[in-house]
Amino acid sequence: MNTLNIKDIRDLKEKLEKFKNLIENYKNKISQIDSKINDFNNLINFEVNKEYQILIKNKKNLEKIIANYEKTIQEIRDLEDIFELSNLDQDLRKEINENYKVLQKKVDNIMIELLLDEEYDANDCILVITAGAGGTDAQDWANMLYRMYYNWANKNGFRFSIVDINLGNEAGIKSGTFLISGENAYGYLKSEKGVHRLVRNSPFNAQNKRHTSFALVEVIPKIDDNINIEIKEDDLKIETFKAGGAGGQHANKNESAVRITHLPTGITVTSSNERSQHKNKEIALKILKSRLYDFELQKRIEKIESFKTKQQAAWGNQIRNYILHPYKLIKDLRTNLEIYKVEEVLNGELNPLILSYLLYKKLLNTNT
Repeated sequence: MNTLNIKDIRDLKEKLEKFKNLIENYKNKISQIDSKINDFNNLINFEVNKEYQILIKNKKNLEKIIANYEKTIQEIRDLEDIFELSNLDQDLRKEINENYKVLQKKVDNIMIELLLDEEYDANDCILVITAGAGGTDAQDWANMLYRMYYNWANKNGFRFSIVDINLGNEAGIKSGTFLISGENAYGYLKSEKGVHRLVRNSPFNAQNKRHTSFALVEVIPKIDDNINIEIKEDDLKIETFKAGGAGGQHANKNESAVRITHLPTGITVTSSNERSQHKNKEIALKILKSRLYDFELQKRIEKIESFKTKQQAAWGNQIRNYILHPYKLIKDLRTNLEIYKVEEVLNGELNPLILSYLLYKKLLNTNT
């Protein structure tokens, strides 16, 4: 094992200090949120307003990130000060090494949180694992991935629930759908979307021959299904006209029919059956609300579908290789990160891979 030195501790501190400007931006965001929160204080029942609740949630989340960042920076500085003391005894050196390992993981977790800034990152997520090419070995591989994500969730404070599981004929699972709940669950696990390839000596082959297996992992954000339709008066174009009829004494001489156009979407509804303009407007608004609900529902369905991968769980599509034979190596083909402690990863130590992917994606977005 490499001996810890002062450079290791300073490098760890430097990794976090690169995000100093972002932390300042978060502090400015909190000031902006406070200003918006103050605007709600004059409203009746503002505590139940959905926009107000979102603001409060965002503020608490930013405050938590900033506090965690500043606390960890201080802990690294304290460790640096202690390490620079002369005549450290063996017990103190051992304690410093253990604290350093803890801080390494904390720094990785903080960096991941700071990189999670996309629309659905904060959401719970749905994880779907499907065995691909490779028969029984592939089904066993799908089960290994299920255990890997289960362990990762437990180690990182997420709730892991089985939604549906389809057991294999001899071993493992053919497919499984799981719900991972907790702050930033989707943001963490979006790095796992794609085909995962395993190379090992098959435990299901009499000659114990080398075998390649594939499994597909889909990661979908859990989107709130409570669709709140709020129709603003300014978004409506309301027109009245005379309703058609048979004429004579039954002809409607007043403009009782109502046509309402929702300007942002272009959806138009008309009601003309009632003799009262007020009643026709009421009916038209109800129909419009139903149409808008259907419109929003369809948008959400399309959004969820966009997260699903069209890839097949087979050769050439993999995002990551897990090689257990003839040597041990995990390689992410997107970031080129290589990890030799294969057992640790399969036991749920995924955060180095997650962080590497998020940094890679951030760099990719910066350069495009």
